[in-house]
Amino acid sequence: MRTPLTLICLAAAQAVAAAPTPERHAQALLDAMRDAAAVPGMSAAIWQGGRMRWQGSSGWRDVEHQLPVQAGTRFRLASVSKLFAVTMAAQLRAEGKLDADQPVGALLPGLDTAIAALTPRQLAAHLSGMPHYEWRDVTRGHTHHAKARDALVHMKGRELVATPGSRYLYSSWGYTLLGAAAEAAAGQPYLDRLHSRVAPGLDIGPDETGTSATMSGAYEYANGGVQPAPAHDFSYSWGGAGLAASAPALAEWGSRVLQGRVVDAATRDWMWQPTLNNAGQPVTSGNSTLGFGWRLGVDAQGLRIVHHAGSALGARSVLLLWPQADTSVSLLSNVMWTSSIERSAELLSAPFRAPLPDLPPRACPVKTTGFDAELDGAPLQGRARFRVDEDGLCRGELGLPAVLAKVVNQGPQPPADQLVVIGLQGGLARAALASPIGLSDWQAQADGSFRVDGVAGRKLVVRLTP
Repeated sequence: MRTPLTLICLAAAQAVAAAPTPERHAQALLDAMRDAAAVPGMSAAIWQGGRMRWQGSSGWRDVEHQLPVQAGTRFRLASVSKLFAVTMAAQLRAEGKLDADQPVGALLPGLDTAIAALTPRQLAAHLSGMPHYEWRDVTRGHTHHAKARDALVHMKGRELVATPGSRYLYSSWGYTLLGAAAEAAAGQPYLDRLHSRVAPGLDIGPDETGTSATMSGAYEYANGGVQPAPAHDFSYSWGGAGLAASAPALAEWGSRVLQGRVVDAATRDWMWQPTLNNAGQPVTSGNSTLGFGWRLGVDAQGLRIVHHAGSALGARSVLLLWPQADTSVSLLSNVMWTSSIERSAELLSAPFRAPLPDLPPRACPVKTTGFDAELDGAPLQGRARFRVDEDGLCRGELGLPAVLAKVVNQGPQPPADQLVVIGLQGGLARAALASPIGLSDWQAQADGSFRVDGVAGRKLVVRLTP
């Protein structure tokens, strides 16, 4: 016969068992995000305090053969590759082999005069005046370059489009030049230095799409669905877009940077100081300030972050670091999709970070049937339903009103007809809203409504109805 104390203990044990773990939260968010955006495959990882906290995979690395993404699946890094170029350059600076303010022509003879006068600091912060890809570059990706300096053939006759140091102009060609300068300063091929000194022992290296079994396929949206992307050789820019990595390897590399194991702490902090333009003002792009290639900012709660995202043929990627929380988050996918990927990575890692204080409690609203909302003050409404799943997660689906559909169905990914809500904290006190453009932050308000931040910069307020 069970005593009352036994029954109380059993109930407590069941309650603990039903509580969703951070790992379950994160996987549910990754799956919901991939499904909402119709991305073929995604992978993510979180390192915290110098150890792996979680790795998640979702979807297919090979759509045709239905091969799932695995922990070791490598994805194109796109412009996240730039972080390795600037960190290599900073490493060489610390060794006295590269001066961030010396013209690269001193390392790379034969450059056109204007390009030879550019400095690593200008190139890293997109202050060089170098153009991004132009019409003349339509055939890039058709030729393989064995070394970074071999890609300097693309610099011939290329004209600057702004005075160096005057203003921010994003240029991946600037990173082709920076990678070549780092290679020359190191006295060894770029990829050799990457493997031996910048990311030793990690599954990080050149893009090998189509030639390696550990690489994910590269895909694009076309004709209303997903299809293989055309072959593309990114060796014209090892420093700007040409690398690949698994999500765990990328997150571990970010953790090493945080802990001063790639460059020393003083050099790391130097990389994370704002770069100034000719007028003495910090260089900015969007909500970020530019350091030595790294983007500096704050998250939705005002905590300091350093990061970089990427978007390229067959790839969307991000690495996001919290220096004060010793947390590194990677999020990789195998198709270019429109998203707020930094905010998505931030929310993906939320279960492993401190909960938000002072949010009003909200139980999972399982009796809800609809919602009223305001989008930038304009009213809208739709159906809604919520449930608690077998892992204790509060899950909801919201019908997608036409006005809101125009905001989240921006393409190129296929349009969605509903949004998904995954509880993060206290039932539904905090949640993530999954849409085709990634994850948005859902928070309970004192008046009974929910504020949703990160929906393409729009102001969305939701009230659930019985």
